[in-house]
Amino acid sequence: MSVTVQKLVRTAPGSDRQLLKSVSLDVPTGHFVALVGPSGAGKTTLLRAIAGLDVCDSGTLLLDGQKVETMQDRARKIGFVFQNYALFPHMTVARNISFGLDVQPRGSRLSRQDRAARVQELLDLMQLPDMGAAYPARLSGGQRQRVALARALASGPGVLLLDEPFGALDPIVRRTIRSWLRSLHDRLGLTTILVTHDQEEALEVADRIVVMQQGLIVQDAAPDILDQSPETAFVMEFMGEAITFRGTLNNGQFVPDEGGVLPFPVAAHLESGPIDAMIRPFEIGIVSAGNAEKMLSPVSVVSHGARNGYRHYLARLTDRTISVSAPDWGNDSINFAEAGVLDISRARLFKNGLRVV
Repeated sequence: MSVTVQKLVRTAPGSDRQLLKSVSLDVPTGHFVALVGPSGAGKTTLLRAIAGLDVCDSGTLLLDGQKVETMQDRARKIGFVFQNYALFPHMTVARNISFGLDVQPRGSRLSRQDRAARVQELLDLMQLPDMGAAYPARLSGGQRQRVALARALASGPGVLLLDEPFGALDPIVRRTIRSWLRSLHDRLGLTTILVTHDQEEALEVADRIVVMQQGLIVQDAAPDILDQSPETAFVMEFMGEAITFRGTLNNGQFVPDEGGVLPFPVAAHLESGPIDAMIRPFEIGIVSAGNAEKMLSPVSVVSHGARNGYRHYLARLTDRTISVSAPDWGNDSINFAEAGVLDISRARLFKNGLRVV
């Protein structure tokens, strides 16, 4: 089932502050989209608007090209999983899962036998085959999350909405659950929209990542494109650690403001003037200071350990210390005796927060 959002506007109750500013989004059938951004960006507001839990001032929602306006229109089409699971503590796991089926209108309600079969089917799918009689208090965080997912899927929705579903889980369980969720999404052919503040989580599970800031979508792209070609400085910083070097464009060359950093050529058509170069720590090179760089202030480099497949270093510039990383294999570690200047030629350039190259 496809989801199309057209120019949604929502204002905060009791104020004139816009939580969504004419937001449009298209999610084709079977796609997995992640909404990311800082707190207050509008991620959950957009998700709740799609679910029909919040009323917008203007805009349109289409499911499979059909306009929907009421909760009743969406009830059997959208499943919603909250961050805190929202399970009923006085009900068994089986009753929690069947709740949506039990309250359906009598004319469309499944028989008791069919509802029980559906619940067991979902328990098997969630890898909780023998937990139907248990109460939520007996379950681990990961198991509760699976029960919440089962309840959202009980009515057979075409769209699954997830609001920070892994926030309360420890890192190991979190990684396991999100991998399993992606597999479940593919197996059931769902259209899934996930809200998360964790960019690594979004990169791992989503087909597309939608970055939001102050009620706007600032970039919508596949994970690899978003990582390699951020359109704004905000996106560059949000998608991973980034280091900024102030400088000037001068006759087709980026000239850093601080010593110990090599100038590098850029596109000749760019207008001269102040500009920012932003780069990931693992993209920075440290090279020997040759005769051509004798006027530069050499940097001091110290080892900062190894983790996650990289060796990490601290490079001390005149007024600050920055992180530099190198792949942790082979024998190509940095030679501290010869290290002298930073090579940032792989940086992206931004002017007034917008990418220029």
